[in-house]
Amino acid sequence: MATTRSNQRRLALSLYLNYLVHGIGLIILTQNMQSLEKFWNVPLATVSYVVSGIGIGRLLSYFLFGYLSDRFGRKQLISLGILSYMIFFIGIPFTHSIQVAYLLTILAGVANSALDSGTYPTFMEMGGNSDASSVFIKAFVAVGEFILPLFIVFLDIHALWYGWSFMIVAVILLFNFFLLAGTKFPAQNSEQPAELEEQQPVSKARRIAATIALSIYGYTTMALMILFTQWISLFATKELGYSGLAAHALLSLYSTGSITGVLVIFTLLKFNVSKNKILVAMNVLSLLALLVVIHASVVWVTSLAAFIFGFSAAGGVLQVALNLLLQMFPKHKGVITGLYFMFGSVAAFTIPLVTGMLSKINLYAVMNFDVLVGALGAALVIVTALLLETSKVASFLRQTVNRRLPTNIK
Repeated sequence: MATTRSNQRRLALSLYLNYLVHGIGLIILTQNMQSLEKFWNVPLATVSYVVSGIGIGRLLSYFLFGYLSDRFGRKQLISLGILSYMIFFIGIPFTHSIQVAYLLTILAGVANSALDSGTYPTFMEMGGNSDASSVFIKAFVAVGEFILPLFIVFLDIHALWYGWSFMIVAVILLFNFFLLAGTKFPAQNSEQPAELEEQQPVSKARRIAATIALSIYGYTTMALMILFTQWISLFATKELGYSGLAAHALLSLYSTGSITGVLVIFTLLKFNVSKNKILVAMNVLSLLALLVVIHASVVWVTSLAAFIFGFSAAGGVLQVALNLLLQMFPKHKGVITGLYFMFGSVAAFTIPLVTGMLSKINLYAVMNFDVLVGALGAALVIVTALLLETSKVASFLRQTVNRRLPTNIK
């Protein structure tokens, strides 16, 4: 069903607003770690284990939701995601039970997978520059990640209940549920002309290899961001000796860098810069910036590096890699989206468990593990670029030769 321009704007606003909330949801438990530690009367490592429930929820639901998105529609899944997130945000501040909190965190993972499985295919089916629109999702995630630490500092300074950071988000979700209800979605699995033009013939072997590399990259890029956002504030206070304000500011600078990165990648995609080149450049830069964050001991140097890390690691590279996959499998957008983010869900489950154990050694061990993850991610996108770019060059040479050969020789 064709959608009017005003309906498209309303739909896009609702979809983006979900990801503002999602940006908050990604870090709200870790940013309230010390409050939750006291409220639940458990060690800090136990709070980290509870966070791993997000990965369980994603892992259980992503592939199924990807199939359901293709089979039954995008709108139903997105509505389910909103309602699931509402239960999570309302429930966490009031439960004293670790078991119930873990179930609620699993539900947050289910909410995330429902939103992703419905939203990314919808943007590709809405027309326009789908690559740029999908990347812009990250801008709203970054805004959520930016405002939450500042709001938590505000609550701390004024000795207010930490649960207000959950309640306000629940109100936003309630508003957005009704906003979404009045919108119409585009036809499913429709291919826009721009998408068709960008598709390049890739051999089966190269496509399989690139799919494997990008799927594993779905793990590393998510792990890289999860680990940094969960531990950078504690690392800065306990290992670098920064004040609480300076430590929380690092995460806000990371989010500011992320927003800046989104705008830059958005612009580059508008000018048809190769997605492979963007991925390689950003991943190498993020690895270098992370090394500076860990080993610098001057606030302004660490702050600048945190901004650059956010710019390069969280500026939309996850979405760029997903778009590469979707262009290789245009008829199965929901399933491919679910598969890609399923690897990310494994990261959301395993990273809190691994870092919880590493934190018992020291926080340097946690952050050095992040460096290893970043190095693997950079290697994967380099491999993908070599597979896809050389395939395009070979295709171009074949087409050039065929155009120049006489008809009887062809």
